Amino acid sequence: MADAMKRVARLNTELSVEERNLLSVAYKNVVGSRRASLRIITTIEQKEESRGKEENLAKAKKYHKKVETELSEICADILNVLEQHLIPASESAEPKVFYYKMKGDYHRYLAESTGGETRAESAENALAAYKLASENASELPFTNPIRLGLALNFSVFYYEIMNSPDNAITLAKNAFDNAIDKLESLNDDNYKDSTLIMQLLRDNITLWTTNNEESDDDKKGGI
Repeated sequence: MADAMKRVARLNTELSVEERNLLSVAYKNVVGSRRASLRIITTIEQKEESRGKEENLAKAKKYHKKVETELSEICADILNVLEQHLIPASESAEPKVFYYKMKGDYHRYLAESTGGETRAESAENALAAYKLASENASELPFTNPIRLGLALNFSVFYYEIMNSPDNAITLAKNAFDNAIDKLESLNDDNYKDSTLIMQLLRDNITLWTTNNEESDDDKKGGI
C-alpha cells in the first residue's frame, strides 16, 4: 500500500483527508515492524553479551544492521515524498501540520535507531520539522486531533531523544490543558480521536512527572 500511496503523493496535488490517512498508515505499518524488531534485537544483544555468547552476539548484530538499513531506507523514502511533493503542494494549515509532523516523526525514528553524528543530525532535523508544524498548528483549534497528535509526538521526542523531560512535560501539559478548556466545542467527528490523544497525553504527563520527581530525589540523595 505504501508504494501505491507514494504514486498518488507524487501527483503534486493536495491529498484528501482519506488519502492522507492511508499514506500515514501505510508507512507507519512498514516502519513500525522494523522499529519493533530493533527493540527485540537490542534486548537479545544485551542478553547474549551478558552471557558471553560471542557467536550469537555477532549474529544478532549482523541482523540488527540489516533491519537498521531497511528502516533508514523507508524513512528516507517517505521523507523524500514529504519534502519534494506533499509539503510544497499543501496550502492550508491542517495538511502542513500533518506533513511537518510526519517529517519530524520519521527523523525521530532515524534518531532513535542510530548513534553518533547521524543521531544528532536526525534529532536536529526532527526538531526543526516539529517546530514548523507547531507554528502552523497555531491556526488550528486546541482540540484538533492533528494538533494534539503533534503535541503528543513532539513531547515524546523531547523526552526520549532530547532527554529533556521538563520540556516534554510542559509541552504535553499545555496541550492537554488548552484542549480541556475547549472540550465543549469539540464536534462529534473529532471527539473520539481527540479524547484518545488527550488520554495519552495525560498518561505521559503522569509517568514523566513521577520519573522526574524520582530522578530529583536521587540527585538530592533522597530515599
